[in-house]
Amino acid sequence: MAGNDWINSYLEAILDVGPALDDVKSSLLLRERGHFSPTRYFVEEVITGFDETDLHRSWVKAAATRSPQERNTRLENMCWRIWNLARQKKQLEGEEAQRTAKRRMERERGRREATADMSEDLSEGEKGDTVGDVSAHGESTRGRLPRINSVDAMEIWASQQKGKKLYIVLVSIHGLIRGENMELGRDSDTGGQVKYVVELARALGSMPGVYRVDLLTRQVPSPEVDWTYAEPTEMLTPRNAEAFTDEMGESSGAYIIRIPFGPKDKYIPKELLWPHIPEFVDGALNHIIQMSKALGEQIGGGKPVWPVAIHGHYADAGDSAALLSGALNVPMLFTGHSLGRDKLEQLLKQGRLSRDEINTTYKIMRRIEAEELSLDSSEIVITSTRQEIEEQWRLYDGFDPILERKIRARIKRNVSCYGRFMPRMVIIPPGMEFHHIVPQDGDMDGEMETNEDHPTSPDPPIWSEIMRFFINPRKPMILALARPDPKKNITTLVKAFGECRPLRELANLTLIMGNREGIDEMSSTNASVLLSVLKLIDKYDLYGQVAYPKHHKQSDVPDIYRLAAKTKGVFINPAFIEPFGLTLIEATAHGLPVVATKNGGPVDIHRVLDNGLLIDPHDQQSIAEALLKLVADKQLWARCRQNGLKNIHLFSWPEHCKTYLSKIASCKPRHPQWQRNDDAETSESDSPGDSLRDIQDISLNLRFSLDGEKSGTSGNDNLSESDGNSADRSIKLENAVLAWSKGISKDTRKAGSTEKVDQNSSGKFPVLRRRKHVIVIAVDCDSCTDLLETTRKVLEATGKERSEGSVGFILSTSLTISEIRSFLVSGGLSPVDFDAFICNSGSDLYYPSHNSEDRPFVVDFYYHSHIEYRWGGEGLRKTLVRWASSLSDKKSNEEQILVASEQLSTDYCYTFKVQKPGKVPPVKELRKLLRIQALRCHVIYCQNGTRLNVIPVLASRSQALRYLYVRWGVELSKMVVFVGECGDTDYEELLGGVHKSVILKGVCSSAISQHANRSYPLADVMPLDSPNIVQTAKDCGSDDIRSSLEKLGVVRN
Repeated sequence: MAGNDWINSYLEAILDVGPALDDVKSSLLLRERGHFSPTRYFVEEVITGFDETDLHRSWVKAAATRSPQERNTRLENMCWRIWNLARQKKQLEGEEAQRTAKRRMERERGRREATADMSEDLSEGEKGDTVGDVSAHGESTRGRLPRINSVDAMEIWASQQKGKKLYIVLVSIHGLIRGENMELGRDSDTGGQVKYVVELARALGSMPGVYRVDLLTRQVPSPEVDWTYAEPTEMLTPRNAEAFTDEMGESSGAYIIRIPFGPKDKYIPKELLWPHIPEFVDGALNHIIQMSKALGEQIGGGKPVWPVAIHGHYADAGDSAALLSGALNVPMLFTGHSLGRDKLEQLLKQGRLSRDEINTTYKIMRRIEAEELSLDSSEIVITSTRQEIEEQWRLYDGFDPILERKIRARIKRNVSCYGRFMPRMVIIPPGMEFHHIVPQDGDMDGEMETNEDHPTSPDPPIWSEIMRFFINPRKPMILALARPDPKKNITTLVKAFGECRPLRELANLTLIMGNREGIDEMSSTNASVLLSVLKLIDKYDLYGQVAYPKHHKQSDVPDIYRLAAKTKGVFINPAFIEPFGLTLIEATAHGLPVVATKNGGPVDIHRVLDNGLLIDPHDQQSIAEALLKLVADKQLWARCRQNGLKNIHLFSWPEHCKTYLSKIASCKPRHPQWQRNDDAETSESDSPGDSLRDIQDISLNLRFSLDGEKSGTSGNDNLSESDGNSADRSIKLENAVLAWSKGISKDTRKAGSTEKVDQNSSGKFPVLRRRKHVIVIAVDCDSCTDLLETTRKVLEATGKERSEGSVGFILSTSLTISEIRSFLVSGGLSPVDFDAFICNSGSDLYYPSHNSEDRPFVVDFYYHSHIEYRWGGEGLRKTLVRWASSLSDKKSNEEQILVASEQLSTDYCYTFKVQKPGKVPPVKELRKLLRIQALRCHVIYCQNGTRLNVIPVLASRSQALRYLYVRWGVELSKMVVFVGECGDTDYEELLGGVHKSVILKGVCSSAISQHANRSYPLADVMPLDSPNIVQTAKDCGSDDIRSSLEKLGVVRN
């Protein structure tokens, strides 16, 4: 204690002369009604920002101790704790300042480089609106938002949608989701987001022009939860049967579709769902394809009706929607609801957990990467408020408001953006259904107005449940509806109520804090808040003035609002930060004025509704004054109520959906574009003629290549350039391949008998459509020799099935097609030993040609059109070359660490040779660099870190397998992927999903160094406990491999 004697002495002096801590009027304010509290001052000055309420308990114990020795011991311990907290706080503040400065410098540098590439400077008139100025309703939010104030206006809009039959997919995978009797507040995963996505799906399903809406979530057949969550399909009935609905069809309407994934018979929190997302994606992909076909039969004239958009909600669903969007080549929308970077900042400021502890508990870095990927993939990001854009999304590498404004202006002027893309941020406030709400007009002293539908009705049971708490239930009710979470700031509300005698005399306080059986059964955080509330009620003797019922149903909430309005009460949301504030809209619809926090969404809501007051949530005097003003001034109360009811329809679901659909209509339509011959697919004929017809069918979709050499650039700098290049390239290739296929037809007829005997060349093209199982060799060996040895073992293990033709093979690698050809020649293998070749880390897809030794491979150029979304092309290549040239080893005479390889690069893969693997920055740093400059791509270190491949953002080896399913119907559950113990930096993507995996122990183990400097551990994304994954013994042979395949049910003994 030598260095802290001053603290010890100071605390002792405070004990001797300081004010008593149990003073009824004491509070956390530094000055309490003119009295200075040195105790509070000292503790708050030292540890501001830390949630250390137990210091108060330690202080009370020290103050109450009469033994000098024991008191000194307690004081000494407390001094050390305060000193450690102060040191920790200073350290965290320093780290935060460094991170902020570094982020600012990186962003400014990236913006300068991007602006330098986009050499045409913008004039003041071309800068466009600032981000977020364009509101959900099409006009600036600086003024009053327009509203549809007549049925005629909505009907005019509805008539314009006639004839459209849209299919929309929403994704929200965590929590418990059902259409009726939602268990909101049951746990942290089942909250406002669940209600929002269900009501959005229901409302969209009733809109004109929308034929079907699917809300995809997790199927939970667990005894821990209700059986309804195990139902695979649930139809959402419209709230308003007279809503704008087109003619009904067999599959029309809104549905909850529950996809089975993750642990069987177990309900798990969202933090544990990350490793199982690929399994969800595969199941969702299967549903969407089947539904698209069914809708095609009903309304599409036999052609599949693909989703017009896939909308992900929250980070986990954003990750899923990005993969689904890439697999189907359809537009993606994203809503974050709450964001990982913002949560990380808040947790670090609290100081209770280190960054590593936060990541372990919340899987926060995996969540942040999912949100960055969502920014990479989304056409539109939907937000509820301007605050979400300006204070939360700008924390991300992938979004910069200034750069977004420049890019948007250039696109409007049809000027090249040099491969740069930025999602558009759109503010669309959540909607609400108002048709069933009748605002309360009566009061507790008189009868409320009756109506024809309900001339008389008994009081709802929840009314008596609340009013039993009050001595005088006729006083105006101050209503707060929030779970007992520290950030909801309920304790400050109770203090404000307890310390303001005029407010206590005029009003009652009702706290609806979720449902509970007992305090001991609640989470520690929620229990702590509830206990604090109960102690404050006792401290201020608020018995008979505060209600805090234990139970309520979701269906009781409207009745609670009605009771508050009946007493001429006020609704309050005192949260420290409120992302949106849906309860404010609900309360307004029932005729309640509101008092709300000035931090977050309530600011936008107040600007539109003008029906209450904003307060500083940290200032309890401000809270008390605002409540007292509304309760005491009846004219102000009536004016706020009238304003709210007049403007509330701005937040109706029809208005929300109208804006939502208009934003979807602004997206460039994307969907799979190949023509499929369904009749040919179902035919079982093996005649050469059938094979030739199939080749002629796909001749419009494929082009042939000798060695896969780069034939030109394919950058899509902007929409117009992309369209033109794609169209010209497609026409040329279609003509060339069609002419080629006519010539091949003659040669093939001459050799018809040979093709009929050969199992690999008969039937439909490609032949992998006919396999019972497909084995994917995706082992990332250090050398071609090791890869050849592994490939031979796998081929030998399945010799019987190969000869029967029941098993096919795909080679999936980071090698180019030229290197693959050399590899096959060196190993004595033929291209026809494989059904497909996924090369360049998933950016190119080839099939073997059965008709030409000089042209052994066929490239699927429709795969390129499938993955080229947001491919930066030449602009990206220039940035990468400039970045690579800036990296040099200063200790070795400025030797280059990375060198661009034109020979290995292709149109959709820019390759760099790594001269010094130990000196290159990790993948996460390179991703960050490119995202800051608005360049969207997938960066992969491969071949044990000796090569860097940069490919389109939604291209990968795992996505190529999904493409084969979408394109040719090769079922993912019939695939078996062979991988090593480690591999390229896309290794994690190969292990998840419904396909089966075999891990070859001891193979590629040296590649683990590539994964050392990661944002999150592999365990966060790899479901190693999955029954679909088996591991072989170390240095296994073909017999061991066959044994593993037997375990997976692929081969038999």
